Amino acid sequence: MRATERPAEPAGNGWPARLHVVTGKGGTGKTSVAAALALALASGGRRTLLVEVEGRQGIAQLFGTDPLPYEERHLTDAPDGGEVRALAVDAEEALLEYLDMFYKLGAAGRALRKFGAIDFATTIAPGLRDVLLTGKVKEATTRTAGQRRVYDAVVLDAPPTGRIGRFLNVTAETARLAKVGPIKTQSEGVAALLRSPMAAVHVVTLLEEMPVQETVDAIEELTSLGFPVGRVIVNGTRPPLPAGRVVTTAELRRGLVAAGLPADREIVAGLHDEARDQVVRRELEDSLRADLVELGLPLTELPLLPDGVDRAGLAALADALLKAD
Repeated sequence: MRATERPAEPAGNGWPARLHVVTGKGGTGKTSVAAALALALASGGRRTLLVEVEGRQGIAQLFGTDPLPYEERHLTDAPDGGEVRALAVDAEEALLEYLDMFYKLGAAGRALRKFGAIDFATTIAPGLRDVLLTGKVKEATTRTAGQRRVYDAVVLDAPPTGRIGRFLNVTAETARLAKVGPIKTQSEGVAALLRSPMAAVHVVTLLEEMPVQETVDAIEELTSLGFPVGRVIVNGTRPPLPAGRVVTTAELRRGLVAAGLPADREIVAGLHDEARDQVVRRELEDSLRADLVELGLPLTELPLLPDGVDRAGLAALADALLKAD
């Protein structure tokens, strides 16, 4: 399929938004999930943009590439002729672009960098940094060429749950404080997009107590601020244990002997303790899963990748996301 014939709608009925904001507690794998989602939504000849805004270069590390510049670049191909591009948004570069776009200060704006004026501006007005970052994401999401969207979907690897509400809401606060001018107009446009059906905020979690609690708190905050919450994505899930009781030490011993393995008392006791701990752990996971179900949001579970998040693992996650109802 040629680029000019790309499908007009994002892939997958379960992912109707055009801008997908992916957040989660640190350590839950939100960057891997964001990358897998960008790959999934690019399937079938579509083009997606994967954006990061925290300066960690997590996307480059995940794909084993050079650090991403402030420039949209081809990252990887997707099944059936799709393409994923990537962008690391830098606040300083975004400010220079902003000054050139709205105030025609291209050369003069670049000169400001030599005097530290840009650092000064983002220091005295910390919210300005997030306005610039989200403004660039909004521009990429709404950009058109030849009367169609440049990207079928944009996936934002966003700040973690502890900061996501403040990060997304800063444009609304800026629009309220600014009286007139391009800053007010841009802030209002970004705030409107983030609260529209075009956007969805997905929260990544693990079946562990702290990530689940942060997920519940983040969803409550996002909802109170008017942001459309999409899915709860449970990462690193394991297949269910067979139903029934924990095997006895006698059964373990017989099994080890039948397999020709050592079956002394210490080994059998260690295996029995491990089996019991697994049952307790799975019961806790079931309880936490029930807490997530009570949120009333679509729940998507991704498998634990025993070999880590390599390219094959990303493809497996992308396939699971694409099949989400």
